[in-house]
Amino acid sequence: MGSTLKIPAYTLLSLWLLAVVLPMIWVFANSLRSSKEIFENPFGAPWVLTGSPHAEEAGEPDPWDSAKANFANAWVTSHFGTFFLNSVLVTAVSLVCILAVSSMAAYALARLPFRGNRVLFLYFISGMMIPAQLILLPLFFQFTRMSDALSILARPFGAEVQLHDSLSGLIGIYIAFSLPFTILLLTGFFKSLPGTLREAGIIDGCSEFAVFRHIMLPLARPGLITAAIFNFLGLWNEYLFALVFVNSTENKTLPLGLASVSIQAQYKTDFGLLFAGLVIVIVPTLLVYIVLQRQLTSGITMGALKG
Repeated sequence: MGSTLKIPAYTLLSLWLLAVVLPMIWVFANSLRSSKEIFENPFGAPWVLTGSPHAEEAGEPDPWDSAKANFANAWVTSHFGTFFLNSVLVTAVSLVCILAVSSMAAYALARLPFRGNRVLFLYFISGMMIPAQLILLPLFFQFTRMSDALSILARPFGAEVQLHDSLSGLIGIYIAFSLPFTILLLTGFFKSLPGTLREAGIIDGCSEFAVFRHIMLPLARPGLITAAIFNFLGLWNEYLFALVFVNSTENKTLPLGLASVSIQAQYKTDFGLLFAGLVIVIVPTLLVYIVLQRQLTSGITMGALKG
């Protein structure tokens, strides 16, 4: 009976694998083609591997030159290099702040009994029920008021504060909207850790922060990695807030830059360039998942257990 059930299960898993992998292979293959090749040979092997059927024609560019031109034009001419650095900066700073704040809040909610603990926990996770689209307009005007107020305080020092069209404003939004989910996730991890370890640390004379820093936080490493991966995927591919709050080219992130290149091209879209830009967006996500897939699996499993 068991072997009979394995056949349809493996069949479904194989079909799911193909549905996920084949489109990704197609994107990578098209990033190596010129726009002409994409129209002539959209689903075959790239000409950089098989050779161009027009190789004998005069003036026909070498397929490798077209492939290199796609990435060069995307990185330099279309400013994907700037977009990439902005995405790295915004994602890295946001992740560090999210994990630092969420881990301390989750530890307190999971391990420190105090009046209002449950209410505070519900208050944090209630942020997950607020649609981002609902608060875009109020948040836009709030940023204007905050910029004016902070500029008044900074004016004696010869500085102006502008939260609109700035990476710092975008980082603040990402941190605020990522805290509810991360606190919910990490609270479950800290609850799964043995409480006797905290008691032993207190008996040995450690402060509460020392117990958190030197005992509980290292044990919660799988949970932190899991939270980091989920947040990374969301922040790296975030589009809506960047679209509303970022205008200048030098502050755009990769998803916004990819969309703007496509919009500006109108009817003369360079598909090879767009696929190359899409590869630049996808590769960091794939690398993070490949490197941390074991920690992600163990982290999810550990979070499902109570000990």
